Amino acid sequence: MTDDTDAARDALASHGAFEPGEDDAFACTTTPFDAAVAVDPAEGKRDGVVTVTVSMPTLSAAVESEAVADVVEDGWYETLELRLEDAFDVARTTTTDPVAVDRDGEEVRVELTFTGRDAEQGVDDAKALIDFVEGTYVQGIIPGYDYGEPVSQLRQAARQRGERAAEDDGGDRSGGPGGTPL
Repeated sequence: MTDDTDAARDALASHGAFEPGEDDAFACTTTPFDAAVAVDPAEGKRDGVVTVTVSMPTLSAAVESEAVADVVEDGWYETLELRLEDAFDVARTTTTDPVAVDRDGEEVRVELTFTGRDAEQGVDDAKALIDFVEGTYVQGIIPGYDYGEPVSQLRQAARQRGERAAEDDGGDRSGGPGGTPL
């Protein structure tokens, strides 16, 4: 990434998962959450500081027609925080910055910051981090509640992917050769 971040902005613009957003950031178009990537100059000839921000609803904000007990909400949030500590495992970049997870009312905000040394790899890492945050959120959905958007949309997309996968392998989920159970 160059000092003026043009290479990073060009990589974001050409990636296909991002479009120009507010405040010189790029919005991710592949998630129903508010996810943005901003790039600022950093020291070094090809460096840039990449900040990924993802905002998503708390469990109680995602649930419709019933209250979520405080103990359930707090446990859900603590688990989400712990799972997100490993977010940088999916990126090729290395960083010593911790993953910042904050809850404010009915919103959880995740911020991940790293220094990219190559514009395109930095953008790929940013996308991988957004996908990790979304996937981690979905893993934490507690069964038994009636969810509204965007959680119902995420659950439906997961069901459709599972059905397509079953169709692609002939619907055989037995695991053995020729359909015989293992």
